[in-house]
Amino acid sequence: MTVSRPLLLAAALAAGLAACKRDAPPAPESAASAATASAATIAPVANPLGAKDEVGRAMDRFLGVKSYHATMETASDRGAMTIEMDFVAPDRYRMKTPMGTQHVIGDTMYMTANGHTMKVPLPKGQITGYRDPARFAENKANMTVEALGSDSVEGQSAKKYLLRTTAPTPGESTLWVGDDGYPLKIEVVGDAGGTHARTTIRYSRFDDPAIRIEAP
Repeated sequence: MTVSRPLLLAAALAAGLAACKRDAPPAPESAASAATASAATIAPVANPLGAKDEVGRAMDRFLGVKSYHATMETASDRGAMTIEMDFVAPDRYRMKTPMGTQHVIGDTMYMTANGHTMKVPLPKGQITGYRDPARFAENKANMTVEALGSDSVEGQSAKKYLLRTTAPTPGESTLWVGDDGYPLKIEVVGDAGGTHARTTIRYSRFDDPAIRIEAP
């Protein structure tokens, strides 16, 4: 059985700081109509070198967390989809999707739908590779950062950045970093499979010991 591509992309985006990638995953054709995003007025801030250092520290800090919760919303002309995801280091994920709840533990995915669970092997290292420090280092090396000033995410003050990458494919994304240095939100707009899509990921509950993930 083939594991659904949107589920693996959800783990990839939420685990690997999607701000460094261009393509967003397409939503299922049966999902609801696309959501819209509102833009805030941001005062520009100079010093792009300092901005890149700040984003680099946020990426490093994110890589070291023991757990977090993420909400990923994808909207395209095919519809919209929301995935709730929890992560526990080093290799455990729980994704609540419209198709059911999926658990990833190491190189095994447990797919649960309609009261039934199926155990599906994954290629070795496919999921854990998304948090590979070497991948983060490559992203930082090929990234330029423009500081967009102060903003807020659901009432939390944050700094906003525009990220541009040149490899493996050129692209842009927007990142919000909280006062504690952790990423609060990432927004990626791009094309995938001939569909234009916007993906927004909101992060919370960093290092929360209450987040636990076990095989179903």
